[in-house]
Amino acid sequence: MVDKALAINGCLVDSRNNERRRNANALRALAMDAVELARSGHPGAPMGMADMAEVVWRDFLKHNPGNPAWPDRDRFVLSNGHASMLLYALLHLSGYALPIDELRRFRQLNSMTPGHPEVGLTPGVETSTGPLGQGFANAVGMALAETMLAARFNRPGMEIVNHYTYVFLGDGCLMEGVSYESASLAGVWKLGKLIALYDDNGISIDGPVDSWFSEDVPGRFRSCGWHVVESVDGHDAQAVNDAVREARAVTDRPSLICCRTVIGFGAPGMQGSEKVHGAPLGHEEVARAREQLGWNSAPFELPQEIYSAWDARIRGAEAEQVWLSLWYDYQNSYPQLAGELSRRWHGRNPDESDQIFARCLENPDFQKSVATRQASQMVLEYITPYFPELVGGSADLAQSNLTVTQHSSAISADDMSGNYIHFGVREFGMTAIANGLSLHGGLRPFVATFLVFSDYARNAIRMAALMGQPVIAVFSHDSVALGEDGPTHQPVEQLASLRLIPNLEVWRPCDTIETIVAWRCALEHTAGPSVLALTRQRTPTQSRTGEDGFRNIALGGYVLREAGAELSVVIIATGSEVALAMDVAERLEPLGIGVRVISMPCVERFDAQEEDYRHQVLSAGSGVLQVVIEAGITSMWRGYVSEHALLIGIDRFGVSAPGKEALEYFGLTSAHVLERICERLNRPLPL
Repeated sequence: MVDKALAINGCLVDSRNNERRRNANALRALAMDAVELARSGHPGAPMGMADMAEVVWRDFLKHNPGNPAWPDRDRFVLSNGHASMLLYALLHLSGYALPIDELRRFRQLNSMTPGHPEVGLTPGVETSTGPLGQGFANAVGMALAETMLAARFNRPGMEIVNHYTYVFLGDGCLMEGVSYESASLAGVWKLGKLIALYDDNGISIDGPVDSWFSEDVPGRFRSCGWHVVESVDGHDAQAVNDAVREARAVTDRPSLICCRTVIGFGAPGMQGSEKVHGAPLGHEEVARAREQLGWNSAPFELPQEIYSAWDARIRGAEAEQVWLSLWYDYQNSYPQLAGELSRRWHGRNPDESDQIFARCLENPDFQKSVATRQASQMVLEYITPYFPELVGGSADLAQSNLTVTQHSSAISADDMSGNYIHFGVREFGMTAIANGLSLHGGLRPFVATFLVFSDYARNAIRMAALMGQPVIAVFSHDSVALGEDGPTHQPVEQLASLRLIPNLEVWRPCDTIETIVAWRCALEHTAGPSVLALTRQRTPTQSRTGEDGFRNIALGGYVLREAGAELSVVIIATGSEVALAMDVAERLEPLGIGVRVISMPCVERFDAQEEDYRHQVLSAGSGVLQVVIEAGITSMWRGYVSEHALLIGIDRFGVSAPGKEALEYFGLTSAHVLERICERLNRPLPL
């Protein structure tokens, strides 16, 4: 172990580190000043990690501030995102389009420097971090994407995909289980270009972590197949440099560098304690820190020599130019591969995607009545050859989710050219890694598990929505109809819960045709994630007339069946309950009770339509009974119907019974629905 006092005092007086320390102190000063001005933030971690960051960014990181989207740049992820001012200071000093005034506006409304890093808002930020551990998992996904793309596209002498992923993480990231899930997979995949630097300062919000985090972290990572560099003095630039060089030399394993640091390094009255974690230092302590660090500049003012030392624009432009020369040669030598890779980098679907899905709809095989999870597999079987960027897998449920096709080729450490990923029972890690795959670019990831276990993955789904990443989640066994596994496995609140997440499209198709459209819409939706909630049980294929019948599905909600008599009942249903609604309508019509059936496969899509269209679909005159049927929580449907509507669903946990019996128990049968409707209409039951 490195003695903290020796680390501080030794580095402060060591003349060999003076220049590097001054460059690192610029990061510390900006972090102190921004947090102090905002009266909010986390100065401790940026001050503690400044020396580590100075080494990685000035000695190793391949990036171009003039083009943050350069495809072959190294990726840098700050997993402990509360240390955001470290990243903003790095970006500003390196020459990204992040002016000093934005650092002054740290944590303020509409600034480019929010409390935690947000991708798409601040140039150079690779992922949104803050929920601890997920940034690390994103980094695993980015490193996996680099390895998979390299396996597919690199050719001898033309390594067009060749970059590293660096990730900083702290104790909190390692306490979160998602970090273990992700580290385990990174080790299995032998991601040699993934380098993690662990800020081992021994402090979290509640104080010294010894009482609640005392495990052997190096031992944990070694057991996962990582190369580990232990006991590095995180305040000794040369020691950090040596450790990174050692990590880069190990190509068959990811590397963890354990850096012993002092939280709040340089703040003499608060360093090394939880006091410096998540609050401003205060004017007096900032002044004392400036004195201890030898930093004489006024707040937010830096000497020109500091800017010159940090400026990475010329070096970055030169590095990109070298790569562009290689890219031009690659285009000449492998024009088809270059065209395919360029299309993927730009996130464009294949030019013929419209025709691909049109052929799906016309194919007689897709008129069959099957479970929608089977329909999904049929769609994947058909489209995978045309969408080579589509990669993904299941959390050890491939044979239940039906995400494997004859075109699936599993990746392994020995062969990364495949398109299928066995994630094991790691729903959270799987989805956070998929976010990293998407953020990297060049691949279109999907994940799969049972709908009920979406709860394990929920925060990563939320982060995909927040970041606008088009990850596709295939969640099968979508209701109590899954049967005997019982309430632990039967989803009831998950559909409603997922629909609450902004910028997430939740599809629950009723048959094969709606499943085709759901997959098409999910692949076309590039501004956020999509969920496909699929049945275990068979669903009958519904008849539709004309192109409008198919086109309207993509609107999220549409009239599947118009009333054949005077309109008396409007039924809204989703998924497997659409067939139930259609059966009820057919049995009521002979009684002169006109029934309109609305299929609502995607509430979010429907809500996005023009008001006139929504009114046209949902309109019900005076005296018309509105009914909603869905095998789940009913409360969310109150926004679509009147207070007198009949809501038929499940507002409690499930039961262990065969699927058909479970549906009967909860009244999701034609007989029960007919009884409820006729009771409301004061009409006799049909014979």
